[in-house]
Amino acid sequence: MASLAIVTVLAFILDRLIGDPQSWPHPVRWIGKLIDVLELALRRVLASFKAHGPGAAVLAGAFLYLLTVGVSAGAVETALALSRTHLHYLWLALCLYLVFATICLNDLLRHTGRVEARLAQGDLEGARKALSWIVGRDTSSLDEAAVRRAEIETLAENFSDGLAAPLFYLSLGGPVLAWIYKATNTLDSMVGYKNDKYLYLGRVSARMDDVLNYVPARIAALLLTASAGLSGFSARNALKLWRKEGRFHTSPNSGQTEAAMAGALGVFLGGPSAYGGRLVPKPTLCEGGREAEAGDVRAAERIVTMATLMSLFLCLMVLAFMLRAFPGHVGWGMLY
Repeated sequence: MASLAIVTVLAFILDRLIGDPQSWPHPVRWIGKLIDVLELALRRVLASFKAHGPGAAVLAGAFLYLLTVGVSAGAVETALALSRTHLHYLWLALCLYLVFATICLNDLLRHTGRVEARLAQGDLEGARKALSWIVGRDTSSLDEAAVRRAEIETLAENFSDGLAAPLFYLSLGGPVLAWIYKATNTLDSMVGYKNDKYLYLGRVSARMDDVLNYVPARIAALLLTASAGLSGFSARNALKLWRKEGRFHTSPNSGQTEAAMAGALGVFLGGPSAYGGRLVPKPTLCEGGREAEAGDVRAAERIVTMATLMSLFLCLMVLAFMLRAFPGHVGWGMLY
C-alpha cells in the first residue's frame, strides 16, 4: 500500500493518542508568524508609497496570499525532497508529522469537553472563557444555551475545515497540497475579516478560502448526514435541512455542515453573534428547533467522530486509486 496511506493512518492514531501538545512546534503557528511579518511589511510598503485606496490594499492582500502560500508549499516540498534524497526513515517521519499536524479531531473534542466540564460544574464564566479558545465570536455575554450552540456550530464547521478538507487535499496532492490548503485557511482565520482593518487586505485570502473549501464543505455535509444515520440520529432531517438551508449562511461553505448538523439533532443553530463588539446578523438554521442541551453536544461529537472515520476511509480509497493510476509518482509530496 502507498506510504502516504500508511502514514495517514498512523497520523490519525497519533492524533487520538496525544492530540496537539502545546510544547511541540507546529507549522500553523509558524505560518501565523509569517503572516504577521508579511502583513507588517506590506503595510509599511503601502504607507511609504502613500497608497491608501482599496485597490492598493487588495493588491497587497494578493501578495500576502501568494507569498504565504508559496513559502509554505516551498518549505514542505523542499523538506520532503531533501529527506527523500538522503534518509528514507527521516522522510517517513517528516511525512507523519506533516499529516499529523493537519488533523485536529483530538483537540476539537478536548476543547468542547473542557467547555462542557465547566458547564457541568455550573461555571458559566469558565465555560465562556474555554469556548473563546475555539471560536472567533465574543463569548462574554453568552448564556448556557448559546454556549452549547456555539460548540455544536464549531464542531460542524471544524469538521470541514480541520478534517475533511485537509484529507481531501492530502489525497489529491499529498502533504504539499494539504499545506497549501492549511496556509489558506490560516490566512482566512487571521485576515479574512470584513472590518475596517482587513476588508480589502484580507479579501483575496477570504475568497481563496471560499474557493478551496467549496467542494470539501459539501463532501463534509454529506458525510455528516451519513454519520448521523449511522450514529442513531436523523439522516433524513439532516439531508432535508442541508439542502434547504445550507445556502442561507453568510459563508458559502460553513452553512453546509452547520445545517446538516442542526437537522440531524433537531436543534436550532446560528442567529446574530457579536464579533469585536459589533453584532453581526446571521440566519437561524432549523428555526423552530429546540435549544441545544448537553446531550446534543455529546451527540455532535459522536457524529463528527464517525464522519471523520468515514473521511479517512475515503482518503485511503483515493490514495489507492492514485497509486494505481500514477505508480511510482513522488512529485508534490505524493509518497507512493
